[in-house]
Amino acid sequence: MKFSNILLIENNQDDAELALISLSSLDNIINDIIHIKDGEEALDYLFAIGKYSNRNKLEVPALILLDLKMPKVGGIEVLHKIKQDEVLKDIPVVVFTSSNEEKDIISSLKNGANSFIQKPVDGYEYDKTLKEIGLFWLNQSASAVQ
Repeated sequence: MKFSNILLIENNQDDAELALISLSSLDNIINDIIHIKDGEEALDYLFAIGKYSNRNKLEVPALILLDLKMPKVGGIEVLHKIKQDEVLKDIPVVVFTSSNEEKDIISSLKNGANSFIQKPVDGYEYDKTLKEIGLFWLNQSASAVQ
């Protein structure tokens, strides 16, 4: 298995653009940031089906940033399917969402999220938080591979 990128699963275009800007500053640590806009496409990408059927399923993200409230397939279902798969289950999944509802936190953690972080509203805090998430989890992934 080869860890190759960060997978950002986010349907809000403004949040996605901020995340891409923040994470791109980590370019000396990662190869690429893949942005996917809904849960259905995320599952297609992760399981190498549909338009991603030519993707090597063994090249997995080093980190998944997952929003919960998405069209087609919700974040909890995506998380559940990731953590049930032998190839994908060890990928760190950080739920990064605007929700702070207790049921979302509990459901995320019960389904195997490695972390649950509410998106900061302030742009500076949003940037800082994403950089800290990326650095922490990418360093964890690198340590696990060694």
